[in-house]
Amino acid sequence: MREENQSSTLNFILLGITSQQEQEDVVFILFLFIYPTTLTGNLLIILAIRSDVRLHNPMYFFLASLSFVDILFSSVTIPKMLANHLLGSKAISFGGCLTQMYFMIALGNTDSYILAAMAYDRAMAISRPLHYTTIISLRSCVLFVVGSWVIGNTNALPHTLLTASLSFCGNQEVANFYCDISPLLKLSCSDIHFNVKMMYLGVGVFCVPLICIIISYIWVFSTVLRVPSTKGVRKAFSTCGSHLTVVFLYYGTVMGMYFRPLTSYSLKDAVITVMYVAVTPMLNPFIYSLRNRDMKAALGKFFSKRISS
Repeated sequence: MREENQSSTLNFILLGITSQQEQEDVVFILFLFIYPTTLTGNLLIILAIRSDVRLHNPMYFFLASLSFVDILFSSVTIPKMLANHLLGSKAISFGGCLTQMYFMIALGNTDSYILAAMAYDRAMAISRPLHYTTIISLRSCVLFVVGSWVIGNTNALPHTLLTASLSFCGNQEVANFYCDISPLLKLSCSDIHFNVKMMYLGVGVFCVPLICIIISYIWVFSTVLRVPSTKGVRKAFSTCGSHLTVVFLYYGTVMGMYFRPLTSYSLKDAVITVMYVAVTPMLNPFIYSLRNRDMKAALGKFFSKRISS
């Protein structure tokens, strides 16, 4: 009964990224630019891949899946932050907070496993080109993406249920612009030892793809080093460079956020979350399209079709 009363009456206050009003206005304008750019860029990637038959292959199937996840990932937090700023309110309900936390964990994990699938795809294309179409079939691609969604949601559910069972009886100010698990655990007046252990277990599940990515690229570069000409090196970097850039951006900021004690978390750390919640999803379309001739050609073809019609 206590949990039901809490869920219906409790509200959290999202402190945002800064405590200065002038800086909040700047952040609002920044996010007002970032969010439409993220939606437009990732949607264009999906439409360009769908419209160009030359891009109907595993690498671009994974890229379109990543763009779709990035659209959802940004949409979980940024619209709420923008709406709160316009309405002059920083409040979010207990249910809304848990919903945000669930989808952030689920989509963050899904993103990381799709990145791992992309690394494995590149490893097979470069290391085993003769068997590539057999190993990375359409069925395999669908299984990789569905599996990523299943793992992401499976990892998010226990954290959300455990957080929902906690009591919050004092300070209700969340030191971030969205409901993240770390600041919520700090606010609880319940025993959170088990929750913290589960959180670090969840971080471990999140990092499994990183291990797969590292192994895949060790495989790639060991293959490239055996190629007696620079052609193989150029091929590896042309197909893997964009992916590696995204991996470094994404995992670098996530590690800076979660690979440390819970007690060290403060409002200043909310700036780090902006990188992987907002900036990385916005940059992904530019990183993949600017360094990829096929992608640039597909986008040009897509725009020319729309203009001519």
